[in-house]
Amino acid sequence: MPTTLELQRSYSFLATFARRQAARTVELPGGFAVYDDAFAHSRADNQVFVDAAVDPEALPAVADEALCHLPHRMITVLDDATGRACAEPLVRAGYTHSRYLVMLHTGPVPPGGRAEEVDLDALRAPLARRWRGFLPDADDEVVRHLVERREARRRGADVVRFIGARTPEGEVASWADLYLDPATGLAQIEDLVTSEAHLRRGHADAVLATALRRAADADCGTRFLVADAADWPREWYGRRGFTDIGRLHCFDRGW
Repeated sequence: MPTTLELQRSYSFLATFARRQAARTVELPGGFAVYDDAFAHSRADNQVFVDAAVDPEALPAVADEALCHLPHRMITVLDDATGRACAEPLVRAGYTHSRYLVMLHTGPVPPGGRAEEVDLDALRAPLARRWRGFLPDADDEVVRHLVERREARRRGADVVRFIGARTPEGEVASWADLYLDPATGLAQIEDLVTSEAHLRRGHADAVLATALRRAADADCGTRFLVADAADWPREWYGRRGFTDIGRLHCFDRGW
């Protein structure tokens, strides 16, 4: 079934991206750990990935050992069945369980949008404001790590672009990452976010349309993103040609 192949290729892309982006990795039973000491407050950059068969009962202890120097624990399981099997022992160990959808773009490719490639300098201020909105109790160091970690994403794929839509005054109002691997024909759109002050003005549509067009122009026929299964953007993406083809699971504990 084509969607099964696309799902497996998407899982593989996510695992490869995580390895390439990491400052260092350690192999573990059933997966690997990624670390970046420069962004120690970023859970996404310091976590465990499960991408093979694993003993669910042993996983909490594996994560404790791999992440023992950190105040948090985060585990991403890149397979639905494995994630469901790991849920009970991890929740019992105090983890919060979140489910995410892998969504494949199956609709027509837009002709393009009015968004453009931007650099991290243009994103720093709107990113910091958005993170302070998401995490009002976070201190400045945490916010700095969450903003600056974006530069490390350039290591994750052969081509990494930051796509942004600007206001008439030049401020970046909405943005997303675009990861391209033309050799395998895969593209991922990640972290599509709009500043609170600029919601519902078409900026996110412009970013998404531009990213999809750039991916298609780079001969990436498999275009996907990951969306929270419990949040409204999954429906927004569905109206823009994305289809749910699978699940992955995230577990986290502490902060």
